[in-house]
Amino acid sequence: MDLFAQAKAQGIQTEFLDGQGHRRVTDAAALKIILDALPPQAPGPLLGHPVVVRSGRPSRTELPATARLPVEWKIVAESGVIARGESSDHAIDWPRDLPPGAYRLQVSDASTAEDVPLISAPERAFGGEFDRCWLLAVQLYGVRSARNWGMGDFTDLANLIELADHLGADGVGLNPLHTLFDDRPDDCSPYSPNSRLFLNALYIDVEKLPEFQPDSETSEALAPLRASDAVDYVSVAGLKWRALRRAFAAFKANAKPARQQDFDKFRAERGTLLSHFACFEVLRHKFGKPWWEWPVEWRQPDDAGCDALRQGEDAGEIEFVEFVQWTADRQLGAAADLAKRLGLKVGLYLDVAVGVQADGFDAWNEQVAISRHLGVGAPPDPLNTAGQTWGLAGFNAAGLELESFAPYRDMLRAAMRHAGAIRLDHVLGLKRLYLVPQGFSARDGVYVQMPFEALLAATALESVANRCVVIGEDLGTVPEGFRDQIADWGIWSYLVMMFERDDAGSFRNIDHYLTNALVTFNTHDLSTYAGWRSFGDLKLKRSLGIDPGESDDARWRALAMLDEVLRHHAIERNDLYSVANFLARTKSRLLAVSLEDLLGVVDQPNIPGTVNEHPNWRRRLPVSLEDMTSTVDVTALKAATHERSRAAL
Repeated sequence: MDLFAQAKAQGIQTEFLDGQGHRRVTDAAALKIILDALPPQAPGPLLGHPVVVRSGRPSRTELPATARLPVEWKIVAESGVIARGESSDHAIDWPRDLPPGAYRLQVSDASTAEDVPLISAPERAFGGEFDRCWLLAVQLYGVRSARNWGMGDFTDLANLIELADHLGADGVGLNPLHTLFDDRPDDCSPYSPNSRLFLNALYIDVEKLPEFQPDSETSEALAPLRASDAVDYVSVAGLKWRALRRAFAAFKANAKPARQQDFDKFRAERGTLLSHFACFEVLRHKFGKPWWEWPVEWRQPDDAGCDALRQGEDAGEIEFVEFVQWTADRQLGAAADLAKRLGLKVGLYLDVAVGVQADGFDAWNEQVAISRHLGVGAPPDPLNTAGQTWGLAGFNAAGLELESFAPYRDMLRAAMRHAGAIRLDHVLGLKRLYLVPQGFSARDGVYVQMPFEALLAATALESVANRCVVIGEDLGTVPEGFRDQIADWGIWSYLVMMFERDDAGSFRNIDHYLTNALVTFNTHDLSTYAGWRSFGDLKLKRSLGIDPGESDDARWRALAMLDEVLRHHAIERNDLYSVANFLARTKSRLLAVSLEDLLGVVDQPNIPGTVNEHPNWRRRLPVSLEDMTSTVDVTALKAATHERSRAAL
């Protein structure tokens, strides 16, 4: 079988039309790397794909005419066989009373046997227990307060929740909180994580720790960090890690019984994943190079090896990593608990990155379902004529199927642990991913089909189990029927007003917006409202040598069209509160209003395509938390959002 036939058998699309309408055929050398990087798997002769059994709906799988009857099947859980049967025709009707979960399905006829995943899922994802409400969207690192150490932290988050409650919002939406690399604090993009399973320790409020020990050196260093307009991650990290180590030493020397019990409880809750993560971090520091260059015995996670490591000289370092994650988890959990006590219907709305860095924990721990050799990206299109490679490793279909989707479910479970809603970045990746081998341009990528229905079923399974709404970031060009499919599974859409325009450029009316959706004016990758109205984004991009993709005349026209749609709905002004009022009137059940917009910030948090040209993920808010209510026009905001607000005017 030649390379291209082999690729087709594995669901790899090597020929396609890119966003510019050009026909692309993947380079053979690139294709070989892609095939070598993926687990070898071809569809089996009886089923050929994962099976989904959906609660409340009949589930039937047709068998090929070549199947030699009877066909026997059994569904296997960790505890053993939970159902079995036999089919004397070319179809199997699956039991309707299977408990929710992911299983292995073993089928056989007289000549062959096959083993595939089977997911028993609820009919739909968790739908939320609210009608319409709104959220305060915040880049947590950028929050300024009198007490934080130069970047926002989980105590600031608790105060933001109280602010949201005061404003009438039902939650706070955040940038990804995934853990990054403690020894590379300048690599601060929350969308390029070390792991999506654990938390960024720099969000810990170290002064909240019972074991915190203040020192004069830290106190002197804090003033300039608090005054700075940009987060100095290197300095913040230096202070926080030193304080965390002192607190850990005090904890080890004299842990109160209740604290020790809770630490032990957390370690039991997170189990093997936490143990592997702690060992990985210690090994990463010990060897100082990517994990694939480590000594052979450590290039893959090994329970026996980790156990031995815990018994040796590195035991303290391993426990320190776990202590830090325990601290972060409990502080984030305390913020979520506060939201519940205040009656916020959503609480925390958290973002999930589309991939991970190849040299990070997830790629080491999950080498079957994640390939470090392949990066997620996008083919050429009118805005990015060379295509895009995001420098992130993503899941692959064959590996997920071999592992019954456990890595994907672990990721969802970690994100949902303290959240009332999550957003899946680039949700189109559940249907297909554009993968580019390292060393090749984005033009030499391929589309790899993903087990879409099974991933939707796994999403619904975790969503219901964790009572967490799931929003899919479905911006851009999506395949026909995609939004209908995710909606059928209860996954909400993500509607950005800046993009909700017809072919003539007119903004769409209020009744256009879907019910099960989060609606917002912009995103972290787009201009703020003040920047958009003032042309600040166009000026900045041009100053950086970036084509903004829009002329000044086009922007003037867009501003006029915004005025037009607002007036059509009897909204006479065009300030931010007018736009918020327009969006608040839509039937979409969630509305997000960014804190940057409420404060009139001109610069956007991130400019795609830049690295050091712009202070991406570093901008701090111009106003401290303590002064928010005197800076934001609270009366105007409550009036704008009154249709979905918790607070009376």
